[in-house]
Amino acid sequence: MRVHVCAVGRLRKGPEKALIDDYTTRFDRTGRALGLGPLTFSEVEDRKGGGKETEATLLSRAIPDGAALIALDERGKLLSSPDFAQTLARFRDDGRGDLAFVIGGADGLAPDLRARADLSLSFGAMVWPHMLARAMLSEQLYRAASILAGLPYHRA
Repeated sequence: MRVHVCAVGRLRKGPEKALIDDYTTRFDRTGRALGLGPLTFSEVEDRKGGGKETEATLLSRAIPDGAALIALDERGKLLSSPDFAQTLARFRDDGRGDLAFVIGGADGLAPDLRARADLSLSFGAMVWPHMLARAMLSEQLYRAASILAGLPYHRA
């Protein structure tokens, strides 16, 4: 199952990008044997300032046809890392070829895009900058793959 992160904003060189690149490489390496990956990123940018609705249109174009959709949203469901791993495994085992995560811009996701999601996922009650949300998601994807592979990375 190919995994896509569709996000508003461009990631520039820096510590966040280095961290994301590291976890992406780890996920791809670990996930391959599990039928997970590769992990790809699609970045969209609303240069005309159209707001959440315009961002939702741009994000929708980046989501592969037929992909299962997970929206990252502060109102979403809280999952433990093992539960997140099992969620990925369920989508994979249900025969989904693609799984797309969407991360909105500064104002979050448009309600219609959130409503389309198969799952809304939260990283907690705090709001995180979208660049850190990408890093946290990348790490959790690697952690999920390591849990599914029985590797010792996750120690809970």
